[in-house]
Amino acid sequence: MGRNGRDIRVWLALAAVYVVWGSTYLAIKFAIETLPPLISGGLRFVAAALVLGAVLLLRRGTAPFRVTARQCGGAALVGLLLLTAGNGLVGVAEQHISSGLAALLVASVPLWLVVFRTVVRDRPHVLTLAGVLVGFVGVAGLTLGGGASASGVGIGAVLLASLAWSLGSFISPRIAMPEDPFAASAIEMAAGGAGMLLLALCTGERVHLTAVSASSWAAVAYLVLFGSLVAFTSYVWLLGNAPISLVSTYAYVNPVVAVVLGVIVLGEDVTTAMIVAGALIVVGVALVVSTERARPAPETEPGEAEPGEAALETGRRP
Repeated sequence: MGRNGRDIRVWLALAAVYVVWGSTYLAIKFAIETLPPLISGGLRFVAAALVLGAVLLLRRGTAPFRVTARQCGGAALVGLLLLTAGNGLVGVAEQHISSGLAALLVASVPLWLVVFRTVVRDRPHVLTLAGVLVGFVGVAGLTLGGGASASGVGIGAVLLASLAWSLGSFISPRIAMPEDPFAASAIEMAAGGAGMLLLALCTGERVHLTAVSASSWAAVAYLVLFGSLVAFTSYVWLLGNAPISLVSTYAYVNPVVAVVLGVIVLGEDVTTAMIVAGALIVVGVALVVSTERARPAPETEPGEAEPGEAALETGRRP
Protein backbone atom coordinates (compact mmCIF):
# COMPACT_ATOMS: atom_id res chain seq x y z
CA MET A 1 0.00 0.00 0.00
CA GLY A 2 1.21 3.51 -0.73
CA ARG A 3 1.45 6.33 1.75
CA ASN A 4 -2.25 7.18 1.85
CA GLY A 5 -3.43 9.66 4.46
CA ARG A 6 -7.08 8.81 3.72
CA ASP A 7 -6.89 5.13 4.71
CA ILE A 8 -8.95 4.52 7.86
CA ARG A 9 -6.14 2.29 9.17
CA VAL A 10 -3.82 5.28 9.09
CA TRP A 11 -6.11 7.25 11.37
CA LEU A 12 -6.65 4.33 13.72
CA ALA A 13 -2.89 3.83 14.02
CA LEU A 14 -2.34 7.57 14.42
CA ALA A 15 -4.98 7.70 17.16
CA ALA A 16 -3.11 4.93 18.99
CA VAL A 17 0.15 6.88 18.76
CA TYR A 18 -1.52 10.12 19.84
CA VAL A 19 -3.43 8.74 22.82
CA VAL A 20 -1.20 5.90 24.02
CA TRP A 21 2.09 7.76 23.85
CA GLY A 22 0.43 10.81 25.36
CA SER A 23 -0.90 8.67 28.19
CA THR A 24 2.45 7.10 29.10
CA TYR A 25 3.35 10.08 31.29
CA LEU A 26 0.20 9.46 33.35
CA ALA A 27 0.95 5.72 33.50
CA ILE A 28 4.50 6.43 34.73
CA LYS A 29 3.02 8.57 37.49
CA PHE A 30 0.91 5.63 38.68
CA ALA A 31 3.79 3.16 38.32
CA ILE A 32 6.16 5.16 40.53
CA GLU A 33 3.61 5.60 43.31
CA THR A 34 4.84 2.38 44.92
CA LEU A 35 7.63 1.22 42.58
CA PRO A 36 11.02 2.94 42.27
CA PRO A 37 11.26 4.74 38.89
CA LEU A 38 14.34 2.97 37.53
CA ILE A 39 13.15 -0.48 38.56
CA SER A 40 9.67 0.07 37.11
CA GLY A 41 11.16 1.37 33.87
CA GLY A 42 13.66 -1.48 33.69
CA LEU A 43 10.97 -4.09 34.20
CA ARG A 44 8.86 -2.39 31.53
CA PHE A 45 11.47 -2.44 28.80
CA VAL A 46 12.98 -5.85 29.57
CA ALA A 47 9.49 -7.39 29.51
CA ALA A 48 8.61 -5.57 26.28
CA ALA A 49 11.89 -6.70 24.68
CA LEU A 50 11.18 -10.32 25.60
CA VAL A 51 7.64 -10.15 24.21
CA LEU A 52 8.69 -8.43 20.99
CA GLY A 53 11.65 -10.77 20.55
CA ALA A 54 9.46 -13.83 21.07
CA VAL A 55 6.89 -12.61 18.54
CA LEU A 56 9.62 -11.96 15.97
CA LEU A 57 11.14 -15.41 16.50
CA LEU A 58 7.77 -17.14 16.19
CA ARG A 59 6.69 -15.25 13.08
CA ARG A 60 9.97 -14.74 11.22
CA GLY A 61 12.56 -17.00 12.80
CA THR A 62 16.07 -15.78 13.56
CA ALA A 63 16.42 -13.73 10.35
CA PRO A 64 15.64 -10.32 11.95
CA PHE A 65 18.33 -10.90 14.59
CA ARG A 66 21.13 -11.75 12.16
CA VAL A 67 23.07 -8.61 12.93
CA THR A 68 26.74 -7.76 13.19
CA ALA A 69 28.41 -6.94 16.49
CA ARG A 70 28.68 -3.35 15.34
CA GLN A 71 24.94 -3.15 14.58
CA CYS A 72 24.07 -4.74 17.91
CA GLY A 73 26.37 -2.32 19.72
CA GLY A 74 24.83 0.63 17.91
CA ALA A 75 21.30 -0.41 18.90
CA ALA A 76 22.42 -0.99 22.49
CA LEU A 77 23.99 2.48 22.65
CA VAL A 78 20.84 4.08 21.31
CA GLY A 79 18.80 2.11 23.84
CA LEU A 80 20.96 3.34 26.71
CA LEU A 81 20.53 6.95 25.60
CA LEU A 82 16.84 6.83 24.71
CA LEU A 83 15.62 4.55 27.47
CA THR A 84 18.07 4.30 30.36
CA ALA A 85 18.91 8.02 30.37
CA GLY A 86 15.83 9.35 28.56
CA ASN A 87 12.87 7.43 29.94
CA GLY A 88 14.69 6.64 33.18
CA LEU A 89 15.18 10.30 34.04
CA VAL A 90 11.56 11.08 33.11
CA GLY A 91 10.49 8.57 35.75
CA VAL A 92 12.84 10.17 38.29
CA ALA A 93 11.54 13.62 37.33
CA GLU A 94 7.90 12.64 37.81
CA GLN A 95 8.63 12.00 41.47
CA HIS A 96 9.03 15.78 41.76
CA ILE A 97 6.92 17.39 39.00
CA SER A 98 3.54 16.82 37.37
CA SER A 99 3.18 14.45 34.42
CA GLY A 100 1.89 17.30 32.26
CA LEU A 101 4.93 19.50 32.96
CA ALA A 102 7.26 16.58 32.20
CA ALA A 103 5.50 15.96 28.87
CA LEU A 104 5.72 19.62 27.86
CA LEU A 105 9.45 19.74 28.57
CA VAL A 106 10.08 16.47 26.72
CA ALA A 107 8.28 17.99 23.74
CA SER A 108 11.38 20.13 23.24
CA VAL A 109 13.32 17.14 21.84
CA PRO A 110 12.97 18.20 18.15
CA LEU A 111 14.36 21.60 19.11
CA TRP A 112 17.50 20.06 20.66
CA LEU A 113 17.95 17.97 17.53
CA VAL A 114 18.18 21.13 15.44
CA VAL A 115 20.82 22.42 17.86
CA PHE A 116 22.85 19.21 17.33
CA ARG A 117 22.53 19.63 13.57
CA THR A 118 23.86 23.17 13.83
CA VAL A 119 26.82 21.97 15.90
CA VAL A 120 27.85 19.54 13.13
CA ARG A 121 27.56 22.39 10.63
CA ASP A 122 24.31 21.40 9.00
CA ARG A 123 22.44 24.57 8.06
CA PRO A 124 18.77 24.47 9.06
CA HIS A 125 16.26 26.71 7.30
CA VAL A 126 15.74 30.14 8.84
CA LEU A 127 12.15 29.19 9.75
CA THR A 128 13.48 26.08 11.48
CA LEU A 129 15.76 28.27 13.59
CA ALA A 130 12.83 30.57 14.30
CA GLY A 131 10.86 27.57 15.54
CA VAL A 132 13.76 26.59 17.80
CA LEU A 133 13.90 30.11 19.23
CA VAL A 134 10.16 30.18 19.91
CA GLY A 135 10.26 26.70 21.45
CA PHE A 136 13.16 27.47 23.75
CA VAL A 137 11.41 30.60 24.99
CA GLY A 138 8.67 28.21 26.07
CA VAL A 139 11.20 25.86 27.69
CA ALA A 140 12.67 28.80 29.60
CA GLY A 141 9.18 29.83 30.71
CA LEU A 142 8.43 26.35 32.04
CA THR A 143 11.82 26.10 33.72
CA LEU A 144 11.48 29.44 35.50
CA GLY A 145 7.79 29.25 36.31
CA GLY A 146 6.57 25.68 36.04
CA GLY A 147 3.93 26.07 38.71
CA ALA A 148 3.71 25.41 42.42
CA SER A 149 4.23 21.66 41.94
CA ALA A 150 7.53 22.12 40.10
CA SER A 151 10.93 21.50 41.66
CA GLY A 152 14.43 22.22 40.45
CA VAL A 153 15.40 18.55 40.72
CA GLY A 154 12.44 17.41 38.64
CA ILE A 155 12.90 20.04 35.94
CA GLY A 156 16.64 19.40 35.78
CA ALA A 157 16.09 15.65 35.45
CA VAL A 158 13.57 15.98 32.63
CA LEU A 159 15.77 18.46 30.76
CA LEU A 160 18.68 15.99 30.98
CA ALA A 161 16.28 13.27 29.80
CA SER A 162 15.37 15.39 26.77
CA LEU A 163 19.03 15.95 25.95
CA ALA A 164 19.80 12.22 26.23
CA TRP A 165 16.79 11.34 24.08
CA SER A 166 17.84 13.95 21.52
CA LEU A 167 21.41 12.64 21.39
CA GLY A 168 20.20 9.06 20.95
CA SER A 169 17.82 10.14 18.18
CA PHE A 170 20.54 12.21 16.53
CA ILE A 171 23.15 9.45 16.34
CA SER A 172 20.69 6.67 15.46
CA PRO A 173 20.70 7.29 11.67
CA ARG A 174 24.44 7.99 11.73
CA ILE A 175 25.73 4.72 13.21
CA ALA A 176 25.44 1.05 12.29
CA MET A 177 22.01 -0.27 13.28
CA PRO A 178 20.08 -3.51 12.58
CA GLU A 179 18.21 -3.28 9.29
CA ASP A 180 14.98 -4.64 10.75
CA PRO A 181 13.36 -1.87 12.88
CA PHE A 182 11.60 -4.35 15.16
CA ALA A 183 14.83 -6.23 15.87
CA ALA A 184 16.54 -2.90 16.51
CA SER A 185 13.77 -1.95 18.93
CA ALA A 186 14.01 -5.27 20.78
CA ILE A 187 17.76 -4.79 21.24
CA GLU A 188 17.29 -1.16 22.29
CA MET A 189 14.65 -2.11 24.85
CA ALA A 190 16.71 -5.00 26.22
CA ALA A 191 19.80 -2.80 26.61
CA GLY A 192 17.86 0.17 27.93
CA GLY A 193 15.91 -1.92 30.43
CA ALA A 194 19.02 -3.75 31.63
CA GLY A 195 20.78 -0.39 31.99
CA MET A 196 17.95 0.91 34.17
CA LEU A 197 18.01 -2.15 36.41
CA LEU A 198 21.79 -1.92 36.80
CA LEU A 199 21.54 1.79 37.60
CA ALA A 200 18.76 1.04 40.08
CA LEU A 201 21.02 -1.46 41.82
CA CYS A 202 23.88 1.04 41.95
CA THR A 203 21.67 3.82 43.35
CA GLY A 204 20.13 1.64 46.03
CA GLU A 205 16.59 1.30 44.67
CA ARG A 206 14.75 -1.60 46.28
CA VAL A 207 11.33 -3.18 45.79
CA HIS A 208 9.17 -4.33 48.69
CA LEU A 209 6.62 -6.50 46.92
CA THR A 210 4.07 -6.29 49.70
CA ALA A 211 4.07 -2.51 49.39
CA VAL A 212 3.49 -2.40 45.62
CA SER A 213 -0.07 -1.43 44.79
CA ALA A 214 -2.27 -3.04 42.17
CA SER A 215 -2.44 0.28 40.32
CA SER A 216 1.36 0.39 39.99
CA TRP A 217 1.50 -3.14 38.57
CA ALA A 218 -1.39 -2.30 36.23
CA ALA A 219 0.47 0.82 35.07
CA VAL A 220 3.62 -1.20 34.31
CA ALA A 221 1.54 -3.74 32.37
CA TYR A 222 -0.10 -0.90 30.42
CA LEU A 223 3.30 0.59 29.60
CA VAL A 224 4.60 -2.78 28.39
CA LEU A 225 1.62 -3.81 26.29
CA PHE A 226 0.37 -0.48 25.00
CA GLY A 227 3.19 2.03 25.38
CA SER A 228 6.00 -0.29 24.28
CA LEU A 229 4.24 -2.64 21.86
CA VAL A 230 0.92 -1.37 20.48
CA ALA A 231 1.92 2.27 19.99
CA PHE A 232 5.39 1.46 18.68
CA THR A 233 4.04 -1.12 16.21
CA SER A 234 1.51 1.45 15.02
CA TYR A 235 4.28 4.01 14.62
CA VAL A 236 6.49 1.69 12.56
CA TRP A 237 3.51 0.78 10.36
CA LEU A 238 2.70 4.47 9.88
CA LEU A 239 6.23 5.24 8.72
CA GLY A 240 5.67 2.93 5.75
CA ASN A 241 2.03 3.70 5.04
CA ALA A 242 1.31 7.35 5.77
CA PRO A 243 2.78 10.73 4.79
CA ILE A 244 5.68 11.50 7.13
CA SER A 245 4.35 15.02 7.61
CA LEU A 246 1.21 13.46 9.11
CA VAL A 247 3.10 10.94 11.26
CA SER A 248 5.31 13.72 12.65
CA THR A 249 2.33 15.48 14.21
CA TYR A 250 2.50 13.13 17.20
CA ALA A 251 5.47 15.20 18.44
CA TYR A 252 3.21 18.09 19.34
CA VAL A 253 -0.05 16.25 20.01
CA ASN A 254 1.38 13.96 22.73
CA PRO A 255 2.13 16.75 25.26
CA VAL A 256 -1.37 18.15 24.88
CA VAL A 257 -2.87 14.70 25.53
CA ALA A 258 -0.57 14.26 28.54
CA VAL A 259 -1.54 17.60 30.09
CA VAL A 260 -5.27 16.99 29.61
CA LEU A 261 -5.07 13.49 31.13
CA GLY A 262 -3.03 14.80 34.07
CA VAL A 263 -5.68 17.40 34.82
CA ILE A 264 -8.65 15.04 34.40
CA VAL A 265 -7.28 11.93 36.16
CA LEU A 266 -4.87 13.34 38.74
CA GLY A 267 -6.21 16.85 39.15
CA GLU A 268 -2.81 18.35 38.36
CA ASP A 269 -2.56 22.12 38.47
CA VAL A 270 -2.05 23.93 35.19
CA THR A 271 -1.23 27.61 35.52
CA THR A 272 -1.66 30.28 32.88
CA ALA A 273 2.13 30.56 32.64
CA MET A 274 2.37 26.82 31.95
CA ILE A 275 -0.27 27.03 29.23
CA VAL A 276 1.48 29.94 27.51
CA ALA A 277 4.95 28.38 27.78
CA GLY A 278 3.68 24.97 26.68
CA ALA A 279 1.90 26.53 23.72
CA LEU A 280 5.16 28.20 22.66
CA ILE A 281 6.95 24.83 22.72
CA VAL A 282 4.20 23.19 20.66
CA VAL A 283 4.19 26.06 18.16
CA GLY A 284 7.99 25.94 17.90
CA VAL A 285 8.00 22.18 17.30
CA ALA A 286 5.18 22.48 14.76
CA LEU A 287 7.15 25.15 12.90
CA VAL A 288 10.28 22.98 12.87
CA VAL A 289 8.41 19.90 11.66
CA SER A 290 6.40 21.68 8.98
CA THR A 291 9.39 23.63 7.67
CA GLU A 292 11.73 20.64 7.48
CA ARG A 293 9.16 18.40 5.78
CA ALA A 294 8.46 21.12 3.21
CA ARG A 295 12.13 21.36 2.18
CA PRO A 296 13.12 19.58 -1.04
CA ALA A 297 15.19 16.48 -0.41
CA PRO A 298 18.84 16.86 -1.46
CA GLU A 299 20.70 14.07 -3.18
CA THR A 300 22.24 11.62 -0.74
CA GLU A 301 24.34 8.53 -0.98
CA PRO A 302 22.51 5.20 -0.64
CA GLY A 303 21.77 4.52 3.01
CA GLU A 304 22.76 8.05 4.05
CA ALA A 305 20.33 10.02 6.18
CA GLU A 306 19.17 13.27 4.65
CA PRO A 307 20.22 16.39 6.57
CA GLY A 308 16.70 17.22 7.70
CA GLU A 309 15.82 13.68 8.69
CA ALA A 310 17.65 13.62 12.02
CA ALA A 311 15.97 16.85 13.12
CA LEU A 312 12.59 15.24 12.75
CA GLU A 313 13.46 11.82 14.15
CA THR A 314 12.11 12.64 17.58
CA GLY A 315 13.09 9.23 18.80
CA ARG A 316 11.31 5.92 18.56
CA ARG A 317 9.44 5.71 21.80
CA PRO A 318 8.96 1.95 22.20
